[in-house]
Amino acid sequence: MKKQVKWLVLLLAAAILVLPLAGCQSSSKRQKVYVYNWGEYISDSDDSFTFFGQTYQLSDVRKDFEEAYPQYELEYQTFDDNEKMYAKLDTQSYDVIIPSEYMVTRLIREDKLQQLDFSQLPNVEAYMDPRLKEIRYSEDDTINQEILDYAVPYFYCTVGLIYNRDVLGTIDSTDPHDVWSVLFDKTYNGQIGMYNSMRESIGVALNYLGYSLNSVAADQLEAAKNLLIQQRKEVQPIVGVDELKDKYVSGELVAGVAWSGDHTVVQQRLEAAGEDPDVMQYVLPEGSNISVDMMCIPKNAQNVDGALAFINYMYDTEVALKNAVYVGYSSPQTEVLQQLPAVLTSNVNYYPDESLLKTMEVYESTDEIDKQYDEIWQVYLAN
Repeated sequence: MKKQVKWLVLLLAAAILVLPLAGCQSSSKRQKVYVYNWGEYISDSDDSFTFFGQTYQLSDVRKDFEEAYPQYELEYQTFDDNEKMYAKLDTQSYDVIIPSEYMVTRLIREDKLQQLDFSQLPNVEAYMDPRLKEIRYSEDDTINQEILDYAVPYFYCTVGLIYNRDVLGTIDSTDPHDVWSVLFDKTYNGQIGMYNSMRESIGVALNYLGYSLNSVAADQLEAAKNLLIQQRKEVQPIVGVDELKDKYVSGELVAGVAWSGDHTVVQQRLEAAGEDPDVMQYVLPEGSNISVDMMCIPKNAQNVDGALAFINYMYDTEVALKNAVYVGYSSPQTEVLQQLPAVLTSNVNYYPDESLLKTMEVYESTDEIDKQYDEIWQVYLAN
């Protein structure tokens, strides 16, 4: 009898030791989902947030995803430039990437993306803004018709001028030469912001000169290249991406190229600091860019089911609203539009109407454009 009791005690002790180990094994079996996104492009705050007069409760969406899908563990990395992201795709495997539309068309052309299984994306099917289906993303009809089979809009924006009204006055013109001229004015040496981004920089120069954002004319591209090199030498702009926003808030920068979403963030930061948010204005020149960042699954993705779960989760109304408030960019989720401040959603600089969309260009990607623009950018960086 004593031996039986002794053996029972030993068995119980062994079971107690094994239980924690079993829990560790279960945790280690969580499948990783590798996501590669732009910086400051997802809600990671647990605070309430006042956005254009309305208060919203935010949370860390990445942690929320892991709680909603306990079988997955998120590995999240960020980039600040489409070309830098592209360069990593051949050496690293990601499950979800979020490039801009011109890079998406390039990746489709190079057979580096896989088509999406929309049966696993019910939120996307239910809530994606149909206006984004009307944008012509590529001059290649086949790619233009197929792009939304490979990619789901995450956020979109326009490209315009952010400027300090107290320094420059109000800019009423939407003529590209009038709008962008401050960027090339030596008076503001060291006080101009430029994105460290090939297409935005070359696009601004082309638009200022009166040319298409997708020009392949040698003389036009030469003029744009020389203009940017001259600006770099004579105006000495501050070049960056996310770090520029705080420089507008502090007054260090008086004007610069800006995605419309960054303008909303700058205004929010000014308001949070007790300053007048309207001191920083935004003007959209005619013929400028509308840019759509899209969620895609690379051909070499290791966890397609996890990638689809993540993409679908980003279109959950509560999640998409948190992201829209935190990020400040234009949301493609129709239910979110009903819950955002009307002062934002009615502003055509952020949410262009059909007539304005017709005047704007997306950045296109062809072998010729990619080669010529990259050559210009390398020469620019070397000067």
